[in-house]
Amino acid sequence: MGDPGFFKRLFKSLSTPDTKYSREKLEDEPDQRLIEAFINEGNERAFEEIVNRYACKIYGLALRITRNQSDAEEVVQEVFLTLVKKLDTFRGESKFSSWLYRITINASYMHIRAEKKHESELSLDNYAPYDERGTLMGKVASKDWSDKPEEVLLSKEAIDIIEKAIDELPEPYRIVFHLRDIEGLSNEEVAKVLELSVPAVKSRLHRARLFLRDKLSDYFFEWGKKW
Repeated sequence: MGDPGFFKRLFKSLSTPDTKYSREKLEDEPDQRLIEAFINEGNERAFEEIVNRYACKIYGLALRITRNQSDAEEVVQEVFLTLVKKLDTFRGESKFSSWLYRITINASYMHIRAEKKHESELSLDNYAPYDERGTLMGKVASKDWSDKPEEVLLSKEAIDIIEKAIDELPEPYRIVFHLRDIEGLSNEEVAKVLELSVPAVKSRLHRARLFLRDKLSDYFFEWGKKW
């Protein structure tokens, strides 16, 4: 995901050697301790550990929003430069990861607005290939892929199709899906990050899942016709 050399350059630019703390010790420290070590003790290795811990997650979220690798890399750098300046403003009122995701989302939106990208996206408000119980409706019912073997469901081609389908989700649904089903945040945590109500998060997640199931139904239906 992205240029591996990018993360190496990022780590190098944001950290300098510090012999007071070993890498092994810092890897076991909770986020709050790393934050305190950087703010109160000026320990730059603590900040490097934060970068190590969250760079890939931030990149993944930024990529979901910007849908461009170079843009996502720029967002990652902006986020960590912002942290250097504003880490002391974190009050611990929410999880550090949630606070960091909020900064990432804001930085990504600003980047998109600056580049004037993705201005017209469809809504899934009226998208309903399934009923409220998740039962397949209409012609989609003939494309059920629940019985496909695991080696097919987890093949590289299938995973590529999944990634493409996720990228086709309108941004509000794509972000909710990423935070909830990829990053593993709870509905309540996603609601706090996005400043939405929990019912709104559940609604967007439900419609995102329906959209993806429909897309995958098309793919696996065509796959089945080949065999």
